[in-house]
Amino acid sequence: MMLLARRNNSVSNWLNSWFNDNFFDTSLMPRMNATAPAVNVKESATAYTMEVAAPGLKKDMVKMNIDKDGYLNVSIENKDEKKEEKKEEHYLRREFSYSSYSQSYALPEDADQEKISAEVSDGVLKIEIPKIAKEEKKDDVKHIEVK
Repeated sequence: MMLLARRNNSVSNWLNSWFNDNFFDTSLMPRMNATAPAVNVKESATAYTMEVAAPGLKKDMVKMNIDKDGYLNVSIENKDEKKEEKKEEHYLRREFSYSSYSQSYALPEDADQEKISAEVSDGVLKIEIPKIAKEEKKDDVKHIEVK
């Protein structure tokens, strides 16, 4: 004798399980963006400093420019390919990876765009954005001291 069982596969149960799934769990969301490098921004009296951390980063992987709207564009592209061949075993193995990151940053009004510099060291891209020196403001009206 065969026992038949019916499973409840209705659309409403599927939809409920979809929204109760871990896919929409907020603790999962930060991990989904794990490939974007960490960016720190510091401000001093004379400059802004950005640090973009990307392990294995080399200078030839980075492209930067300032567009006509005054945005600082940073692009990082990494292509890696390893090829191993053993002719005696007729074995060919190839591994490759590709990753890219691109971000545009609005520069502050007091940034000196002509003096921005960048360097890569130990997997960190450090961008120095000097501030324009503030000139002493002169009053439009000259005050006269009365004696």
